[in-house]
Amino acid sequence: MKKQPFFLIFAALLSCASALVSAQSLDSIVGNWKSFDDDTNAPAAIVQITEKNGIFSGVITKLLDPNAPLVCEKCTDARKGKSVVGMEILSGLKRTGDAYSGGQILDPDDGEIYRAEMKLKDQGSKLDLRAYIGIPLLGRTQTWVRER
Repeated sequence: MKKQPFFLIFAALLSCASALVSAQSLDSIVGNWKSFDDDTNAPAAIVQITEKNGIFSGVITKLLDPNAPLVCEKCTDARKGKSVVGMEILSGLKRTGDAYSGGQILDPDDGEIYRAEMKLKDQGSKLDLRAYIGIPLLGRTQTWVRER
């Protein structure tokens, strides 16, 4: 009978620790994100963002758009002719305060490489991606949704 209170306390602590870990992960862009087509707003792909030594990068893990190219034929770098699934499209982002900047993103549909900035919103459930050439004013913003 004495083991029951210990078990309840242990379960409560484990639950609190789990909630804390989940809350901490929402303040980072690390995770899986659903991207959307600019024209149709239909789901386009799942991008997995990871961090290594303070640098964030993203890889397409799944295509959701049945009309999306499977191979990046319009790419002009080493990714030309490579499968889009498994391709690193986001690289070089660094966290600066509550934003992420200094990176690049490839649009596999047109082969263009843009500068990239990101910022979390809605308690980490959404991610605004600003892709641009030159200055941020000359670009577009997409909102990605965190996958659970």
